[in-house]
Amino acid sequence: MTVYSALVSIIMPAYNAGAYVREAIQSVINQTYSNWELIVINDGSLDLTEKVVLNFKDSRIKYLYQDNAGVSSARNKGLSLMQGYFFCFLDADDILPEKSLASRLNVFAHDASLSFVDGRVLVMDVELKNVKRDYLPIFKGNPFSKLVGISGDCFLGNTWMIKRQLNYVYQFRKGLTHGEDRLFFIEIADQGNYSFTDDVILLYRTGHVSAMKNLKGLESGYMNLYRIIKHEFPSVNLLDLLYLKYKITRIMVLSYLSNRDYIPAIKAFMRLCWL
Repeated sequence: MTVYSALVSIIMPAYNAGAYVREAIQSVINQTYSNWELIVINDGSLDLTEKVVLNFKDSRIKYLYQDNAGVSSARNKGLSLMQGYFFCFLDADDILPEKSLASRLNVFAHDASLSFVDGRVLVMDVELKNVKRDYLPIFKGNPFSKLVGISGDCFLGNTWMIKRQLNYVYQFRKGLTHGEDRLFFIEIADQGNYSFTDDVILLYRTGHVSAMKNLKGLESGYMNLYRIIKHEFPSVNLLDLLYLKYKITRIMVLSYLSNRDYIPAIKAFMRLCWL
């Protein structure tokens, strides 16, 4: 088997995604690289998500329903069922440009040390008509320190393609509503190096529902992330922990201030200083 013949698993959690999931699935079908499986996990949707997904008759699309348990649980279900040598994630409201899989596989093919390949991401408005941000990574190498330091050099979100390690159980931690993507990548960062392609690999839709708008939840997620890193990753030294605390505090205080939540900004500063 070569990189250019390997099966790629694409895991798509879907919750009340009826308005967007057809376009997301069609973007997978349109890929120039055809050896893929798409695992769609309907996380207890109450809309037409199931009907839309089942209208597709492509045998490469696998559909499962579960009672609502959250995005991490849905992704874990997909991870437990995937058969691919490579895998990646696609939210049910986002789009893969037609060369998204091929471009990342091409990077893997030229460097055996790689376990993670990312690429350019266009952050779009809800109608996918206007580009709000053009993101391109700027880092190559082992991503652990960058991830711990909440750097944007190699992380925008759940956009990596991952070379699967046999006998390793990939799982997101349940119960985290923010920071679960970064923690997932921190936990597997020792598996190899990170690189990227200049090609656009994702159109990321914004402007509808966003977990980042819940500042209390975001703060709680960052605090949980800090505690987990502090207590479960002994290789992270004191200076790295102090820098992580500084970054979290800065992000949260500025987020509250930009929302004109002045008292919560002060309280967040005090809470985070005493972490």
